[in-house]
Formats: sequence, C-alpha cells, structure tokens
Amino acid sequence: MTAAALPRRPLAARPVTRVAKGPQRERHEPDYVIALTTMALAALGILAVYSTSGAGALMRSGDTFAVVAPQAMWAVLGLVAMAVMMRIDYRWLRHVSLLGYVAALVLLVAVLLPAIPGILRPIEGGGSMRWLQVGPLPAMHPAEFAKLALVIYLGHWLARKGTRAGSILDGLVPFLLIVGPILGLVILEPDLGTTGVLALTALTMFVLAGGSLWQLALLAPAGVAALVYVVTNNAYQMARVEAFLDPWANPQGIGFHTVQGLLALGMGGLTGIGLGESRQPGALHLPASQNDFVFAVIGQELGLIGGLAVIGAYLLLAYRGVRVALSAPDTFGALLAAGITAWLVLQAFINIGVVVVLLPITGITLPFVSAGGSSLVVSFIAVGILLSISRETQDRGTWNDADPHRRRRNGRPHLPRPGRRPQPARARA
Repeated sequence: MTAAALPRRPLAARPVTRVAKGPQRERHEPDYVIALTTMALAALGILAVYSTSGAGALMRSGDTFAVVAPQAMWAVLGLVAMAVMMRIDYRWLRHVSLLGYVAALVLLVAVLLPAIPGILRPIEGGGSMRWLQVGPLPAMHPAEFAKLALVIYLGHWLARKGTRAGSILDGLVPFLLIVGPILGLVILEPDLGTTGVLALTALTMFVLAGGSLWQLALLAPAGVAALVYVVTNNAYQMARVEAFLDPWANPQGIGFHTVQGLLALGMGGLTGIGLGESRQPGALHLPASQNDFVFAVIGQELGLIGGLAVIGAYLLLAYRGVRVALSAPDTFGALLAAGITAWLVLQAFINIGVVVVLLPITGITLPFVSAGGSSLVVSFIAVGILLSISRETQDRGTWNDADPHRRRRNGRPHLPRPGRRPQPARARA
C-alpha cells in the first residue's frame, strides 16, 4: 500500500499541540557568568545594607538584623524566581505580554489614587508617591514591575512589526502610544530617575529594532521641554538640580546628600577602611545609604578598588547580555535580551553617576545591591529571562536553521526584509 493510499485521520480528530511562538533550539546550560555576577552583587548588597543599618537597628529595636533580614529574604525569593524563569521557555512571555503591560498601567494609576482604608494605600517616598500597599501585602514599587512589563511587551510588539518599525506612522507613532502612558504616569509621581531609565531602555530597543536616529531627533525637543516643565514646577526636583550644580553652596541643606556621598568616597581611599567599618552609619551622616547612596558606602569600605570592581561587574553583565542578544534564536529573544541588559546596566550607571556627581540625584536603586524588595525580585526575574534566552544561544559562525529570519553566514537574528517570506518546500509523498 502506498503512502497516498493510507487512510488519513479526520482533521477534527487530530491532537492539537500548543507551542510557544518562534523557533526553538536544543537547550544547553545557561550563561553562568551572568548568574554568578548578579548573585555576587546581591551578596555584596546584603553586606553593605547590614554595615549601614546594623548599628541604627540595634539602637531602635535591639535587633541588628532588623533591616538586613528582609533584604536577605527578598534575595532568596529573587534567586528562586530567577531559577524558575530560567527553566521556562521565554517565548511564552509573548502570550502574557499585553496582560502584563495593562497590569503595569493599572498599578501606576493606583499609586496616584487616594487611599482606600484596608484596600489601597499609596505611600510617599523620596518626595514622590512611589509605593503602593494592596491589602495586607507588603508595600511594592509599581514602577519596578512596569520596567519588566514594558520591556517584554516592546520586545513582542517590535518583533511583530519587523522592518515597519522604521516608519513613522506604522512604527514611531504606535511606539509613542505604547511608551507614552507608562512614562506619563511615572513622571506624575514624580519619579524622574525611573522615567529616564524607562525612556532610555525603550529607545534602545526601538533603535535596535530598526528605528532611525533622525526619528529620535524629532522627539528630543519635546522630551527636553517636558523635562524642563516638570523640574521647574516641582520645588523638590528643582532643589536636586541646584544641589547638583553647586552642592557646597548649602552643604547642610539641599547639598547634604551629595556632599556626604563625596566625603564617604574620599574617606575610602584606594583600599577602603574595611568592610563593615563605615563611619557614617545609617541616616545620621549619609542619608539613603542603604539604597540610593549604597555605592558611596562600598567606596568608603572597599575603596577605589572595590568601587571599580562593582563597575566592572556591571560592565561584565553588559558584555554577556549583549552576547546573548546577538546569539539569540529569534528576534523577540534578541530584543528582550537587549532590553533587559540595557535596563539593568543603564540604571546601575545612573545610580553611580549620582553618587560621583555626574548626574543630579534621581532616587533610583543600584540593581541587586540597594535595599528594596521590589527592585531586587524584579531584577532577578529579568535575569532569569535572560538566562532562559542564553540556553539557546549559539556561537558566532555556527550553523543554525531554527529561525528562517537569521542570516546563515553568522547565525544571528535580524528583522525580516520587506516582501514575501520564502516558504519551505514540502516533502513529497
């Protein structure tokens, strides 16, 4: 009996297997350099938080671990989340990308609403409404979740757009409609630091997906005008700019944070005064030493060498993240890896730039190092997604036929060219 004569099962009786969108390779071990780098930064963060909070916690509550214990708990929870996300096929995120984006918008709106006793309680921090407590759950920072949600949805949307992302009506305008609501809600808090991280990350992904620089040049005047308007109409933000321009004009007032950060770095010298030997404990001399200015504590205790080691760790994370993006099996994976890498590294260098007075005070955390459960857990989830992508990477120059949109000469992802895609020849009976 020939193959053509064999009876075929009715179409309705055939089993349907749902798979994630996109090609899939045989998986291998993840990029352990990324995993170890982030875990080392988190461990250093726990030590720094304990060093800056132990004495103050002992005086307030009699427990030196009152502040660092929750940080360690969040770190463990983040590691578990990273391990889980590392084992999940990242392509499934495309199915929930829109839901995550909408949930991020809802949370950002909720943080600006009046409190509802027992149900919803926005919490002010750092001069803005940044935190939200829902029922009996711990307080969370909705903007941290918004970073991850925006990166995932943008990766999905840009991968679907293909080369059309380079057009104005079909690319730039929808891009602004996606990113604009997130940025607008965050800037209303106001949180200029997080707004900057979100904007730079989104623009990085847009350019990598095919957006042109001249399109971004069209946005520059509007962006600068919006920034000037927000700063000049908010006394707290204006004071931060004045402190950046001349912190020594009022070292006991608006310049206090900046001056104390510089003094902490100067006291560290080349090798530091020793881990745990910080002479500016808690908020007595160095405000926000557990989060915004934790790099100043590291520079004081570990010196210039320790500070350069932390910067080197983020540069290593950037390098390995870019490698994952270049070797990803599909365009969505490449954009997602690039977005996560840009987000974490840009936020790190903005935080460090604030401490060394290259930027005005922004109030954003140093990823994996600063105290804060929301930032730590969400950052570990992002790294877990990056590790999931790294499990299907291939070295440059190796043969890969998993993705029809990849160039065979180097096996790297790229956006499909305009025109009809070639269809694979069907096997003859």
